[in-house]
Amino acid sequence: MAALKYWVWLTALPGLSNRSRLLLLERYGSPEDVYYADTEELALTEGLTPGQAQLLSDKSLTRADRILADCARGDIFLLTMQDAAYPARLRDIFDPPVLLYGKGSLPLFDEEAAIAVVGTRSCTPYGLRCAHRMGYELARQGAVVVSGMAKGIDGAAMRGALQAGGFTAAVLGGGVDVVYPAENRRLYEDIAATGVLLSEYPPGTEPLPGHFPVRNRIISGLSLASLVVEAPVRSGALITAHAALDQGRDVFAVPGPIDAAASVGCNRLIRDGAGLAASGWDILSVYHSRFPHRLHPAQMTVPEPGDAPKPEEDKSSPLPDTPPEPAQKPQLPVLDLDRNREGLTDDQLALIRVLDTETPLLTDEAAEQTGLPVRRVLSALTVLEIDGYAQRSGPRSYVRTVRLHSEKEGS
Repeated sequence: MAALKYWVWLTALPGLSNRSRLLLLERYGSPEDVYYADTEELALTEGLTPGQAQLLSDKSLTRADRILADCARGDIFLLTMQDAAYPARLRDIFDPPVLLYGKGSLPLFDEEAAIAVVGTRSCTPYGLRCAHRMGYELARQGAVVVSGMAKGIDGAAMRGALQAGGFTAAVLGGGVDVVYPAENRRLYEDIAATGVLLSEYPPGTEPLPGHFPVRNRIISGLSLASLVVEAPVRSGALITAHAALDQGRDVFAVPGPIDAAASVGCNRLIRDGAGLAASGWDILSVYHSRFPHRLHPAQMTVPEPGDAPKPEEDKSSPLPDTPPEPAQKPQLPVLDLDRNREGLTDDQLALIRVLDTETPLLTDEAAEQTGLPVRRVLSALTVLEIDGYAQRSGPRSYVRTVRLHSEKEGS
């Protein structure tokens, strides 16, 4: 915690750019060394202006102490660019954030096929349907969906991913404790519970307009590729696409009608060489060889956009005087884990053993019982469902669809 306060001090100094902080860290190695350097010495840092060096004469740690206290109260974690968990693919961009604030569970991004899905806030019904479908298909087939949680395309894609039971990462233009827009509160809470919220801004920071173009480099930097679903000529989504290209990442776009203003940006991206994406697998097939244990093509019926389905209400009538004979349940196939593991991974085996054939198990409970991170539980359950060993029984809950040999009658 003592070292963290210097990271917070350096990143929270008003007027100091992220690029200036990177130059200082390149020269001094750590924020603590920057803190104890005198102004004259700091002014010799190549690329740093005298005015920026003067800002560093403010040695007060009051602001940093307050931010750290806010983080402790709000269950917010901090991730510095020197931490082992900091994604290498983000560290490799030209202007990586020196410090990230987070809420939820941080995945190992470098081991995940993370795909950014972005688009305009002022979207059409066509754009909303496409965003929801793409989010659902990407998550259902093993990708981590990254976006900005804005209204419109971003929110629709993240809702689709959540509906598929996938892991989502939202990069915010304000503090991770600030819900914006307000109507996305439920989406915010769902992502915090099952995914991760990230920001380079301290808790309590309001989402100012200038923050959003800056945060877009993080969305693309965390991802293998960026998908633009719907974007007019002037759109923040195109900033994300251009950032991705600058970072050497792939860009895909959903085509739209040639006379639709909301699709002009997407159609131009495709004209200029972006990949055309009409399904989630159009994107994920490119990375399947790199992530064979993560990505799996699947035939699926994409549900309508909306909230995750709720368990059906009990509409049964009162029991008659003479109850009918109970229906015979079909026998489930038997899986003998001692003799045949069917190429299952250790994570999948652990989950098969804790799942029940009748009582649904929530993903959080599965993580607790197996000791696995939620992101790995979600990934393994997706594969088990595709392979027919598990079945979704409700929002983020599963049952096993095979009997284990030990459960077989007479065994």
